[in-house]
Amino acid sequence: MFDRIREDIRSVFDRDPAARNTFEVLTTYPGIHAVLMHRWSHWLWTHGLKWPARVFSNIARWYTGIEIHPGATIGRRFFIDHGMGVVIGETTEIGDDCTLYHGVTLGGTSWDKGKRHPTLGNNVVIGAGAKVLGPIHIEDGVRIGSNAVVLKNVARDMTVVGVPGRQVKPRTEPDEKRQAIARKMGFDAYGATSDMPDPVATAVNGILDHIHAMDQRLEEMCKGMKKLGAEVGDLNLPDIDSCALKPMDSEEIDSTAEEHEETDKPSAGS
Repeated sequence: MFDRIREDIRSVFDRDPAARNTFEVLTTYPGIHAVLMHRWSHWLWTHGLKWPARVFSNIARWYTGIEIHPGATIGRRFFIDHGMGVVIGETTEIGDDCTLYHGVTLGGTSWDKGKRHPTLGNNVVIGAGAKVLGPIHIEDGVRIGSNAVVLKNVARDMTVVGVPGRQVKPRTEPDEKRQAIARKMGFDAYGATSDMPDPVATAVNGILDHIHAMDQRLEEMCKGMKKLGAEVGDLNLPDIDSCALKPMDSEEIDSTAEEHEETDKPSAGS
C-alpha cells in the first residue's frame, strides 16, 4: 500500500509541470488527498467495514470536491489534476497510469445493481468535463477529449471527441516525404495535432500529399516525353524557402513604407 502511495506522489511530477516538491504536493494537491483517502477507504470497504469506508469517502469529498466511491478499484500511479467535480462510481475499474481532469464523471446509466460503471484500461487520459457512462470498456491508451460524452466501448489507442463521443482513427506518423514538403513550406501541422484531430491541419496534410503526388506524376511525364524523343528542358524551380514570407523588423518596415510614399507621389508633369 505504501509503495502505491509513493508511486501516486511521483506520478504528479511526471504529469504536472507546476509541481515543485513533495511537501507542496502532499499539502496542496486535492487530487493526491482524494486518492490517498480512497486507498484507505477502499481497504476498509474490501474488509467488510462498509460504513467507516463511506464516512472517510464523504470526508474526502467534503475536503477535496472529489467523490470516489470506496468500492471503486483504482490502479497504480493514478492522477487527478485540479479535481473539482470529479465523480467515480462504485463499480468503476481503473487501470495503471490513468489521468483524469476536473469535472470528469465515471458514472452509470441505470439503477440496476451489479456492474454499471466504466472500466478503464492502462494509460487512459480523460479531459475536463468529459462523461464516461455505463458498464463500457475503455481500452489502453485511449484519449477522451474535454466535454465528450462516451456511451460505447472505445478501442485501444483511439481518440474520442464530441457529444455523443465519436471515435477518431489513431494518429499515424507522417511519412518522410510529407515532412520534407512541410519543412520547405515552413508549416508544421503535426505540432498542433499531437493528441487531438485538427481539421485545418488535416486539410493542409491533404494538400501536402497532393503536391507530392503531382511532383511524382510530372517527373514521370517528363521521363516519358524524353523517351519519345521530345526535348524537355530541365527547369530550375525556385526553392520554396526563398518564396516563404519572413517577418520584417521595424527598420525594414519603415524603409518599405518610404519607398511606397516616393512611388505614390505625383510627377512634376502631371
